[in-house]
Amino acid sequence: MSIDSENNSLNAKVIYDLTSFTHLDYPNHLACIVWFSGCNMRCDYCYNKNIVFAKEGKQSYNDILDFLKTRVNLLEAVVLSGGEATSHELTLFCKKIKELGFKIKLDTNGTNFRQIKELLDLNLLDYIALDYKAPKAKFMQITHSNKWDEFSKTLDLLINSDIDFEVRTTLHADLLNESDINEIITDLINRGYKKPYYIQEFRDTGSNIGDIQAPKNKFDKSLLLNNIEIAYR
Repeated sequence: MSIDSENNSLNAKVIYDLTSFTHLDYPNHLACIVWFSGCNMRCDYCYNKNIVFAKEGKQSYNDILDFLKTRVNLLEAVVLSGGEATSHELTLFCKKIKELGFKIKLDTNGTNFRQIKELLDLNLLDYIALDYKAPKAKFMQITHSNKWDEFSKTLDLLINSDIDFEVRTTLHADLLNESDINEIITDLINRGYKKPYYIQEFRDTGSNIGDIQAPKNKFDKSLLLNNIEIAYR
């Protein structure tokens, strides 16, 4: 790629916002979060709807790289989130981040297998948080997308790779019940997943894509299978 074409691609305004500091989003690392605009899912519980529905970003890759140059030796890592970061071209951006000495964590719904595999093959990622939205039978209902097969392929890729990663599910008890979570747990075990499985509670921020409120149903954690480590957030 020529310098001119490289600069043109890095000037694309695809980034909705930047959180300049977090000690919560990348385990054991001080990081910033790059929020990419747009998403190929419409999960009812998602409270980032402004990001999801954004047609374009407010900042470019180069804007973020300029910021990162001022944080060398102050931050350790960069979290790529959204929206869905893999809806955008990430390879060159990740290479530039790595050149500055930062680790990279990717938050993803796993539906862009090609790009995730490329990033792994190039050793550009250090950690991945993969959202397991729902069991196959409820995947369309929860995500309003037909991307189960792509997600499934990515999950297998990560399990069979050396990448440090986690699988997590957002729980709204009116959308997913104990049987649904047990189905996810069984699927993870059958695929050979041996890491902790993270369940994060729905956050009622007063605004989300589906205009849903706090769940009316109670969720009984004691009914979950105990043959996998479950961590609650």
